[in-house]
Amino acid sequence: MAPKAKDLVPIGEVAERSGVAASALRFYESLGLLRSERTGGGRRLYPRHVLRRVAFIRIAQRMGLTLDEIGEALAVLPPDRAPTKAEWAKLSRAWRRRLDDRISTLEALRDDLTGCIGCGCLSLARCRLYNPDDVASTRGPSARYLLGDDPEEVVPGQAGPEGG
Repeated sequence: MAPKAKDLVPIGEVAERSGVAASALRFYESLGLLRSERTGGGRRLYPRHVLRRVAFIRIAQRMGLTLDEIGEALAVLPPDRAPTKAEWAKLSRAWRRRLDDRISTLEALRDDLTGCIGCGCLSLARCRLYNPDDVASTRGPSARYLLGDDPEEVVPGQAGPEGG
């Protein structure tokens, strides 16, 4: 059943109320995250419930989800109406583990930031002790110790994830 005209909102109003640029709304629509109807003149009109979907997209992006991941999540929600409380709850439960992991990573970063970045430390004196010959790099790119690698498990001469 198509929404009634009073339940349709012009793109400019959706942009204003959601805080998302009209160009972003058109982009989200091109990815299938949102749906609109068109007037005879080609103007986009969105069902009122799309405001919840836009809020969901913005929050999911702040959580660090990609637009592909957001699309997968939105695919399980009804496209033609606002989701029920139970539907939102089911979706949010699926993300709880991811949020918990992100919180743990951020807490580790906060706690270790003053003494640890790239290889595992900011001090060349400590680096020689904790990461001699840059052995942490054998575990892969980036700040390996901040990502959860245990310095005790990094063994000099050990092959990295690419085998060497």
